[in-house]
Formats: sequence, structure tokens, C-alpha cells
Amino acid sequence: MDVLRPPLININGRVYRRNIVKEECYEEEEEFFYTEPSEIEELAEEPCDTYVIEQTDKGYRCAIDVPSVLYKYIIGKKGETRRRLEFDTKTSISIPKQGVEGQIVITGSHKAAVSSAVTRVEVLVESFRRKQPFTHFLSFPLNDAKIQEGFLKFKDDVLQQCSEDHGVEESVFQNPAKLHLTVGTLALLNDMEVRKACEHLQECQSFIRGITEGKPLLLEVTSIEYMNDDPAMVDVLYAKVNVKDGSDKLQVIAERLVEHFVSAGLMTREWDRVKLHGTVMNTLFRKDSTGEDTGGARKVALNEREAFDARNILKKFGTYCFGEFELNTVLLSQRYSTDCTGYYSSAGSLSFS
Repeated sequence: MDVLRPPLININGRVYRRNIVKEECYEEEEEFFYTEPSEIEELAEEPCDTYVIEQTDKGYRCAIDVPSVLYKYIIGKKGETRRRLEFDTKTSISIPKQGVEGQIVITGSHKAAVSSAVTRVEVLVESFRRKQPFTHFLSFPLNDAKIQEGFLKFKDDVLQQCSEDHGVEESVFQNPAKLHLTVGTLALLNDMEVRKACEHLQECQSFIRGITEGKPLLLEVTSIEYMNDDPAMVDVLYAKVNVKDGSDKLQVIAERLVEHFVSAGLMTREWDRVKLHGTVMNTLFRKDSTGEDTGGARKVALNEREAFDARNILKKFGTYCFGEFELNTVLLSQRYSTDCTGYYSSAGSLSFS
């Protein structure tokens, strides 16, 4: 880590500097301080405006909603992290048993001390939350019957004409029932966070229907492209998706959705612009029957992936047309799941009309 340019973390408009401390229990455990040197000594006075600090007969109390999977990062090895937080802030931190959803309760004699402890717990939680694998994703389904039919024909033709090319085999093709566009990914760590995400999706109704004029979008799925620079060593081949009338309505909806969920703290913006692409072949699928394509169906290192030679596929099928269909919904889809149609199970949905 560059000590002059340490990683920063933003929580509700407050910016912290992250210092990494090596410990035996985790690869790294982190302590956090303000970015401004003059503010480091004033940490205990930092106002806590995210949670309500209540006055009690014995002092002050604040309850924080934290997913149970993150408790261990606040407890630390043999309780060391919690003891250090309690010692530094002169507070007591009560944490539910592992696996039991509940609230972390911080109590202390002084309001400023409780506020300081709350801030430190918030920063720890936010930092380790970012390391959790995503559980859900916003998706535009492409599994319309006509598109699936076009995809299966594409798959058959490719296997018939290009199966001799290096790495081209049936297992690298997408599951047709799970064809989709990923808008953005979310790590929703308990039922409360899933409900919160569903509520935020519904809040997007007005701007989405304003863009679509309350009607489905007619899309065409046509042409293929590859992700990396060398067509002879490809890991991901995808279909392009465009609005039939030539407008950028789908892209605008995707950008607005990401903007909304990022501002709600439920999503992290990974790119300046959402890259909408319908994966049709992915080396992460190789010899894996689940057909996952939202970040990796199986845990495999990048250097273990066997790329395929896509030059003939691009030459013969570069302008392939998978078909047209009307898109009328955005879904909050659950990773590693399947519903009765073969698509991902949905925790929530919002229609365009």
C-alpha cells in the first residue's frame, strides 16, 4: 500500500483513510482513521447521523443493523478487535451469536464515546462488506422463446462448423434459459437487505416508465463481439443488444438504475458506463453444468481458464441475428438459483408498462 495515497472509504459522505494491519485470523484486518490529520484526534467527537443514540439511565445506547456474516470482522480473533474498540472508545459492544440476525448494541457513559464506536463499527462493516461475493444482480432477461431458438441454432452451427478450433466445445455455451443482460451486482447479506433492494427497485418505476413511455422496448439481439484483445484467445463472447428504433433508452435505463442503487449504498459502481452484453460463450462455464455467467460459475483462477479460438466464429457468425423481442421487465435476480422457467429466481421485479 502507498502510504502517501492510502485507500479511502466513503460512508454517508464521511471519508476515512484505511490502514492495513496484518493479523493471523484474516488475511488483513483494518483500522480506520480520518483522511484529514487534524481530524484524527477528533474522532470521538465525530457526529453519528446515521443511527439514533438514545439516552438511558446508565448513559447512552445505539443499536446498529449488521448482517450476521459480518459479525466476525467486528469480533476479531479471540475477540481482540471488539476489545480494542471497547478500550479505545470506552464503550461496551454487544454482538448477537454467530448466525443469529439481530443488532449490535453499543453502550457507554458518554454520547461522544458511543458515537465514536458507532463510526468505527460502520467503517469496519463497510470495508468487509465490499469483500463479500455478490448474491444478487439486476438483470434484463433475454430468455424470450425466439431468442432462445436463435441461440440454439447459433450454438449448433458453431459446433458443427468450428468444433475443431482450439477450446470450442459445448460446455462453454450459455444456458439458453439464462440468457440475460447484467445491469449491476449486489451483495445482499440478509433478508432485510433483500427487502430493501426490492423497495429501491420499485422506486425506479417512475423514471423507467418515463423513458419507455409506459411500453415494452422492442430489442434486437444481433452480432457478436469478444471481450479481450486477441480473437485467438477469447474467454467471453457476447451478443450485442440494441433498441430496434435506434434509441439509447435501454442504456439510459441501465445507467439510471445503477445510479439509484449506488446512491442507496446497495451497489458499487465498477465502470463509468454500464456495458450491456448478452454472454453466449464463457470459459468459466467449461465442464460446468450450472450455466452461471454472473461473475463465475465455478471458483477458478484467471490463469486456469482455457481460452478458445474465436476467429472462425467471428468470421462466420459476426453478424449473426439471434432475433427480436419485447423487453418489459427488469429483475432483481438471485445468483446461483433457478426458477420454474429455468431462469434465475427473482427476489423482485419492475415492469416497463
